[in-house]
Parts: sequence; C-alpha cells; structure tokens
Amino acid sequence: MLQFGLEEDRLEAGCDEAGRGCLAGPVCAAAVILDPQVEIPDLNDSKKLSKAKRTRLRPLIEKHALAWSVAMVWESEIDKINILNASIKAMHQALASLETKPEFILVDGNRFKPFGDIPHQTVIKGDGKFLNIAAASILAKTHRDAYMEDLHSQFPGYNWAQNKGYPTVEHRLAVAQLGPTKHHRKSFKIKNPQLELWPVESS
Repeated sequence: MLQFGLEEDRLEAGCDEAGRGCLAGPVCAAAVILDPQVEIPDLNDSKKLSKAKRTRLRPLIEKHALAWSVAMVWESEIDKINILNASIKAMHQALASLETKPEFILVDGNRFKPFGDIPHQTVIKGDGKFLNIAAASILAKTHRDAYMEDLHSQFPGYNWAQNKGYPTVEHRLAVAQLGPTKHHRKSFKIKNPQLELWPVESS
C-alpha cells in the first residue's frame, strides 16, 4: 500500500517525469500536492495501470489535488543539456508553476537539483511508494501521451499513437527508412543494420 507522503502534516509535492527514454518528443514532468482529506481510488504508479485507468485518474487528480502542474522540455533543449538535466529542468518548471508553494519535495529516482530553498528527497521507485509521486507519474504520462498522439496525425509513419516515441523496433525501423523528423532527439542515433541505439556524448 502506498504512503500518502513522508509527513502528512506538511505540504509535500510529488514529482515525476515521462519520456526520458524516448527517441522523439519532449520529456514531460509533473508536480502534485495531494489533498489529505480526499482519497483517490486506484492511485498507483502509472506503469502499473492500464491506459484506461490512467485516463480515468487524470481528471480526478487534477480536480482534487491541492495543486498540480505539468511542464515539458523540448527536443532541442534535450540535445543541448542532455536528458538528465532536461528531466530535472522540467520538474523545476512544474514546481515553479504550482499555485501553492510546497514545503517539501519528493522526487522519483535518485537524481535531482535543489529547487530554491525547498528541501527535497529522492526516492528510487518512489512512484510505487508514495501517492503524490504516483499522481505526478500519471499526469506526466497522460499529458505526454496525449501530445504524442496529436503529433501522430502529422507523422503517421512512425506510429507515435502507439509507441509514443519510445524506441520500439517499429519506430527504429521507421527512422532508418524515413529519416528523423524535427521532433526526434539528435542526442540518440540509430546504428544500422542492427538498429541498436547509443547516446551521443555531449560536452
């Protein structure tokens, strides 16, 4: 069973990101401060939920949270500062957009940079341990998926409606055959004919 947060008597924002391992599209981060008086049934790590459940939970989180925000960092910025820094930047932007300032920040994973004077703690697999991080994981995932599905109509050959920009075999083959789009990250390349991926080292 997931915990509400580290300390229920303070305003804690959960943070998570989606799209870090993708070939195309932005990295998306969310920050959520849940209301301890409102229980949201089935709230869990987005990876453990079906698309239908994530879709159902998104408006519930957005309606009942004390505050929430979503931010995206785009492909060109990812290529400039690398995906780790872009993920943290997206989290910072989401936190900065919260209508309520949190007293503490819980972050999924093990890497983060201080956000102002607000203390924080990173939690490995935190989206499966804390409800506020789980809520953030759902918002980040659903907002990013919706964006990639919208892009699909412009670039149907890559099937982003299905793979959301992740490096499936189908997606990698499409890049090899059709070439990259402006939405593909240049900091990852495809090696032919094995279709292996490797990150381009950035200075």
